[in-house]
Amino acid sequence: MDRYLSASQLARLVEVPSGARPYYKALAGAVRGLILDGRLPVKVRVPAERHLAEALGVSRTTVTTAYDRLRADGYLESRQGSGSWTTLPGPAALGLENPWVAAPDDDGLLPLHSAAPSATGLLGEAIAEAGQAYHRYTLGTGYDPVGLVTLREAIADRYCSRGLATRPDQIIVTTGAQQAIHLLMTLLSGPGDPVLIESPTYPHILDVARMRGARLVPVGIPADGWHMDLLTSAMRQSAARLAYVIPDFHNPTGHLMPDGDRAELVAAARRYDTTLLVDETWVELAIDDVGARAPLASFDTDGRVIGIGSASKLWWGGLRIGWIRGTAALVRRLAVLRAAVDIASAVFDQLVVAALFGRMEETRAERRRTLGASREALVAALREELPSWSYTVPAGGGSLWVRLGAPVATSVVEAAASNGVRLAPGAWFGVEGTLERYLRLPFTQPPAVLEDAIRRIAAPPGEYGHRPATSLTPTL
Repeated sequence: MDRYLSASQLARLVEVPSGARPYYKALAGAVRGLILDGRLPVKVRVPAERHLAEALGVSRTTVTTAYDRLRADGYLESRQGSGSWTTLPGPAALGLENPWVAAPDDDGLLPLHSAAPSATGLLGEAIAEAGQAYHRYTLGTGYDPVGLVTLREAIADRYCSRGLATRPDQIIVTTGAQQAIHLLMTLLSGPGDPVLIESPTYPHILDVARMRGARLVPVGIPADGWHMDLLTSAMRQSAARLAYVIPDFHNPTGHLMPDGDRAELVAAARRYDTTLLVDETWVELAIDDVGARAPLASFDTDGRVIGIGSASKLWWGGLRIGWIRGTAALVRRLAVLRAAVDIASAVFDQLVVAALFGRMEETRAERRRTLGASREALVAALREELPSWSYTVPAGGGSLWVRLGAPVATSVVEAAASNGVRLAPGAWFGVEGTLERYLRLPFTQPPAVLEDAIRRIAAPPGEYGHRPATSLTPTL
């Protein structure tokens, strides 16, 4: 089924300054900006000229001229009698000729391409506790595709404390959240299947979906957060049976979905028979007092909301432990599938994470202090060195989603690399070459590192004597 936007929806999205002249040029620029920013996905049918003119209160000739300009620039395709669809010009026109490839780990650059924090200070105690219990587990085979009971009980208890009744048999432990995503996509999607994603989104869901041959259905997230009518209409129009969402301190925007929107999203998923994969990797990392948010699965009545969690962001990425919360039947199916991949996660790492669950509130308090100080330092440095960059300071999570003055993220990344800083351009988080106007700036590094990095980014290219990085890769 074709996706489309109504005239009222598009009119609400475009931002044309009052008094802009000529209006058609400003309108075309606004629509082009929506496409480049990923808020208006490609291959979406736009409203007829007459209907959009009525919604905007302008003449049809004005909209026709704007559409003609968008077609000439490669942002609209039209077929007689069928309407017009959003598209993008070729990579050369967008300045994206060079693909991103893997970079060496030790290139001497400050790692602002990664939003992963360093290990919690409580890790040593948890390792010691796990070491005391480890020998008891050597009496068995060490293979448990669903995970150690002690860890599954700890994970289930945490869901219960968040207001979501959960049994241990509803949990399967995985080797990180990335394996969890891979297992679910393998089980629930196949070649050609439409998979709804947010734009921007976590880069590695894009990798897995493409590897499965799925058809990506992006839905833009505006600066003020999710617009449920855009999300649910895309769900209906695409007939997507699978959707991946990050409602808690969204990566990379930092948005936190309100409870009302959560209930509406699950209701829409039930209505259109869509299964929701809910990435909860950042859920425990509130910095400000925003109150508790109900887990998305608390609105579920028929097992269509599947939670994905991880130890990486709260405790440490070196603990390759993640988990999936679903129905007991789903866990059994995943265990059979997982046994062909790696059989089970490392016993010692599971014991460490189980011990850390007993220190949950201590860890959250530690992260609030450290991430809060780093967030404050990053914002202050940006205001001092790069005041024209715009962003919304999130209440939690690990990064700022920064909007640049023009679609120049690739150039900014290259200039920053020449000054010793690796950055994550917006294009990593989108599809079809979009989001070139954005950068993700994490505040998971210490304040001094962030202050130094922003000074380097703001300086003329090459001032710090580093050679430009020739290769980059998306990261967490």
